[in-house]
Amino acid sequence: MLCSRVIAIITRMIVNKCIVVCFFIALVILEVQILRSNAPSQNQRENDQTNPLQVDPLRLRGLSFSNMQKSSIEGEASESRRQIEDDDDLVIFYNRVPKTGSTSFVGVVYDLCGRNKFHAIHLNVSRNMHVMSVPDQMLFAYNITSWWRKMPAVYHGHLAYVEFERFSLRNRPLYINIVRKPLDRLVSYYYFLRFGDTFRPYLRRNKQGDKETFDECVQRGNPDCKPEKLWLQIPFFCGHAPQCWSPGNKWALEHAKRNLVEKYLLVGITEEIGDFIAILEATVPRIFKGATKLFTEGGKSHLRKTASKKPLERATIEHFEQSKIWKMENEFYEFANKVFQTAKKRALTTRRGMLEALPQQFFYEKIRPKNAK
Repeated sequence: MLCSRVIAIITRMIVNKCIVVCFFIALVILEVQILRSNAPSQNQRENDQTNPLQVDPLRLRGLSFSNMQKSSIEGEASESRRQIEDDDDLVIFYNRVPKTGSTSFVGVVYDLCGRNKFHAIHLNVSRNMHVMSVPDQMLFAYNITSWWRKMPAVYHGHLAYVEFERFSLRNRPLYINIVRKPLDRLVSYYYFLRFGDTFRPYLRRNKQGDKETFDECVQRGNPDCKPEKLWLQIPFFCGHAPQCWSPGNKWALEHAKRNLVEKYLLVGITEEIGDFIAILEATVPRIFKGATKLFTEGGKSHLRKTASKKPLERATIEHFEQSKIWKMENEFYEFANKVFQTAKKRALTTRRGMLEALPQQFFYEKIRPKNAK
């Protein structure tokens, strides 16, 4: 009887010890699995080696506030790293309007990309279309916001405004553009198709050989100089909606204005490209450092000049100024010019006859609690 009790007690002790051992083994296995799940994959390690400044935003999102505040030194280092990462994630999209001085500006971008260590990429849309299908828009949006190996980057191409917010993207590019007086832009484009330009004089254009002047085109009522041909800057800022491309559409005008002030970092005017570049250099030095000097001293101020452009007769100017479409396009240009002049006044100053960026106009004070790290 005593023997059986002793055996029962020993058996329970062994069972209890086994349970405890199994419990500790389970804890070790669980901890190993957690460590493995948090460890970077082989692809992630390769990406980190390719671009050590690139950080997966999904991984960053898991950092707690307490972890970021371990020490003042680590906090400052983290802040510096975030600043570098933000700069190196930078994407600018210049959806350039044709014949607004875009070649001169892009020439500066390509000259800067090597020395400032960013990528300049041309977006070529098939058949010179200015719009994309919805699938292409989505693919394009995801491409330029997740192509890490090509960041930071400046993309440029003749494409109407794309609403990146539609595609639920975490990151969105900064939009910039340049506009021109509408009739000047159309006349330049008219002669460009017939006589080319000084940038690529060897290239044969669509209307080469046609000697008809713009004034004669208007007098004869030919389609290449109809007021409807003015309708381009408004749809470029309006976007891909069909109303944007309907000449004379009032909604398109108002939507273009709204996009200009809400969705664009900066919109310049052809007549003052140098000032446009100066503001960009002050605003985004990561990309445009040295751009002003390069533009003014490096022979980039007029890279492309349309050949054989004739001055317009007064009757031609009056003909266009009476049209509804000219009035709307001109209203948009004047609106853009007013926004740009305000931006220039707030960002630049003249010193010894030269434009300079104004110093920072804000600072922080009354930071409490004082002993916070």
